[in-house]
Amino acid sequence: MKILVTNDDGIDAPGLWALAAELTKVGEVIVCAPHQEQSGVGTAITLRRLVCFAEVKSAIPEAIAYAVEGTPADSVLLALEIMKDISVVFSGINRGLNLGSDVLLSGTVGAALQGYLRGLPSIALSVVRAEETNFQAASRLAGLLASRIAAGPSEKMLLNINLPNLQLDMIRGIEVTRVGSGGYGGAIKIERDEGRYSYRIKIGQVKWDAEEGTDINAVENGSISITPLLGTLSAAERVPLLDGSVSLLFRQLIS
Repeated sequence: MKILVTNDDGIDAPGLWALAAELTKVGEVIVCAPHQEQSGVGTAITLRRLVCFAEVKSAIPEAIAYAVEGTPADSVLLALEIMKDISVVFSGINRGLNLGSDVLLSGTVGAALQGYLRGLPSIALSVVRAEETNFQAASRLAGLLASRIAAGPSEKMLLNINLPNLQLDMIRGIEVTRVGSGGYGGAIKIERDEGRYSYRIKIGQVKWDAEEGTDINAVENGSISITPLLGTLSAAERVPLLDGSVSLLFRQLIS
């Protein structure tokens, strides 16, 4: 089985290589990641300039590595085009959580999304950011999931996994969760440089809603959160703007 490993922290990130090293126990690993950090770029792809794709020295002898002068999504798109027969995409291990509405901003999740859109099982992994981030639990969990995928038959899926920064024996369990509310996207502040028409975009105080059953709640309580994403892009909730009015709206449209 060929396993693509990518991230948004860049080709030199320790979490990337912790993940790659563990996955070499399961299959043939190809590392393809941005040449520098690309956090917060979401699903962005590069359309209006050339993208450099080059082989680089691998941090582990069991894997080959490539660096891309582009986004995490670019890295996956190019790898899937150039390296044929990839079976699964792993993105991470990100140093910092991707919870709540941040899944829409995350380059880690954005990279995994490209695999999902091309029919592959794709998994994003993130750990609580700390001065000494522990990647052991996340990499071991990735290896177990890769082994299950290898046993097949594999199916199209997108999983967003977030872990507390704890030793394995301190983690309380694994929960299958839904996306919670809150995140960095809702805490953006705009500051204008005095006397200039230029602005600085910064992150203010982040607010989380740790409702039971959410990814946020699971991690806050010391458990691993596994959130299946994109079962459908349609909102299940009722939209008051459209309640009982679509026929009237159409008549107004054509009148």
